Amino acid sequence: MAPRRIIGVDIGGTKLLAGALDPQLGVQHRLRRSVLGLDQPALLEALLGAVRDACRGAGGQVEAVGLGVPALMDARSGRAMLAVNLPLAEAPIADLVSERLGLPVFVDNDANLAALAEHRLGAARGFSEAVVLTIGTGIGGGLIIRDSLYRGATGAAAELGHVVIDMDGPRCQGNCPNRGCVEALASGTALAREAARIAAERPDSGLARAAADGRPLTGAVVSELAHDGDGAAIEALALIGTRLGVAIASFVNIFNPQVVVIGGGVIGAGEFLLGPARAELARRALPPSAREVEIRPARFGVEAGMIGAGILALEGLGARERAR
Repeated sequence: MAPRRIIGVDIGGTKLLAGALDPQLGVQHRLRRSVLGLDQPALLEALLGAVRDACRGAGGQVEAVGLGVPALMDARSGRAMLAVNLPLAEAPIADLVSERLGLPVFVDNDANLAALAEHRLGAARGFSEAVVLTIGTGIGGGLIIRDSLYRGATGAAAELGHVVIDMDGPRCQGNCPNRGCVEALASGTALAREAARIAAERPDSGLARAAADGRPLTGAVVSELAHDGDGAAIEALALIGTRLGVAIASFVNIFNPQVVVIGGGVIGAGEFLLGPARAELARRALPPSAREVEIRPARFGVEAGMIGAGILALEGLGARERAR
């Protein structure tokens, strides 16, 4: 008998990560695709192609697909109602993929699924109350409340990246109509913008030399330079970490979590990002929460959403079997 496999897919603002997982959530095959600049039809075709390729490389019998989508979701219908950083609006993504591939498909917000993975198996395991932030092109949020994923009335809850921390701040990106959102000020996109500004101000820095060499000042590049001791890169990460700490202080005051887990593409910065965030949290959050909450890096890093999508699919299959 062929081994059982689940396909987990995490769609981000610039890239898609898919993996074939076994029932113990071990990743048996993985692939990455760029989705930068695609319109909605092309994005959906890229998704279908990636799932087909993951199925071919799965090394077993694929039973279901889990999808993490960076969009406001209607949990009842599996529709992606609106995405900030992708051209998705009113997209019946669950039905489309299921019909084209002939497999059960389960869909949720990508940050919700990262929170699910970190709560079940990662940095939030053992905690009943947790806030999870995924920092990449944008900032996603997931909430664990009383040991359960909180989705809100229709499935669109926990858009923590769109909490405003500066009412007169820069316009948020993509389809968000607001100004001064956490996403506008502390995302990977914001880090790249601040790194470019600091590089221009400090032409003798490693950041400036990297920019002059044509290297995009991504989170990975800025983190690499910070670990190499470049003061300008450390300054850029400290600024983003401080802004992140402002937001985390509000989340701590509102939700009183035991742990805040930070993941996504910039978590390779480690304490260059988390240290300033902890310091700002200590200055701003109300006691005793500020003393008791932990800030931890995500265990699964950029694969948290993919693994969470696998968990969603496995649990969805289990629920269907029990309902028969």
